[in-house]
Amino acid sequence: MAMVVSDTGVGPLLRRWRERRRLSQLELALRAESSSRHISFVETGRSRPSEEMVLRLAEHLDVPVRDRNALLLAAGYAPRYPESALDAPELETLREGIGRLLRGYEPYPALVVDGSYTVVAANRALERLLAGLPEHLLAPPVNAMRITLHPEGLAPRIRNLRAWRGHLLEQMERQIAFARSESLRALHAEVTGYPLPPERPGEEPAEEPYAYFALPLRIEHDGRVLSFVSSISTFNTPMDVTVAELAIETMLPADPATAEYLRTLSG
Repeated sequence: MAMVVSDTGVGPLLRRWRERRRLSQLELALRAESSSRHISFVETGRSRPSEEMVLRLAEHLDVPVRDRNALLLAAGYAPRYPESALDAPELETLREGIGRLLRGYEPYPALVVDGSYTVVAANRALERLLAGLPEHLLAPPVNAMRITLHPEGLAPRIRNLRAWRGHLLEQMERQIAFARSESLRALHAEVTGYPLPPERPGEEPAEEPYAYFALPLRIEHDGRVLSFVSSISTFNTPMDVTVAELAIETMLPADPATAEYLRTLSG
C-alpha cells in the first residue's frame, strides 16, 4: 500500500532542506552518524526524531537558526534559540563590540544590517557617503537595499549601476531561496520595480591598470568617482536568532585614489 506523506511536520521540512542542499539520504546519514533508513523514516513520519537528532540534522543541513526553531516546533519540542531585541540588556556587550568594530573600520564606510537589510548601525564614513539623500530614505527604519537602488537614493550616483544592481538582486534571490523570508520577498519586489535611470554614455571610466578581484561599486561623491569592494562578515555559531541574522558590511577602497581620498575626509 502506498504511503501518503503529509506536507506538514518535521519530516517534510527536513526533506525539503535536504533536497535544497542537494544531499541524498545516505549522504546526510553519514554526516549525521545515522542511517539512511532512519532518515527515510523521519522524513516520511514513521519515526519521530529526538530533539538532539533534529538539531544534529539541522546543523549538517546548514539550516538558519530561525528555521531550526521552526523544525523543533514541528517535531513537538520547544524552540532552542531566543530572539532578543537588539536593544535588550543581554546584548549590551554585542552592541558595544559592534560600535568598536565600526569605528575601527574608519575611514572606510561600514554598516550592520539585519536579515531584511534594515540598517541597525553605521559609522561616520558611511554617513558622509549618504549626505544629500532625501529625508524619507534616511528616516528610520533605514533599509540598505532601498537606499542603494531607489531612484532618489544612491542609484543615480552609481556609475556601474546595472552591474551592481544585478549583483544585489542576485544576492537577495539567493537569500530568499535559502530562508524563504516574506519580508525579503516584499523588499525584492519593491526594489526590482524601481525604474532605472537612462544610461549616460561615457560615464564608465576607462579600464584601470590593475585587475579587480571582486565587482567594484563605482560611485560619484563630490565630483569624483570612488571605487569600493564589499566585504561581508557574520557571527560564528550564533545562539540567538537576532545575532544570527546580523551582517557587517565594509566598503574597502578598490584603488589607491579612493583610499587616499577617504583618509583626507577623515581629517
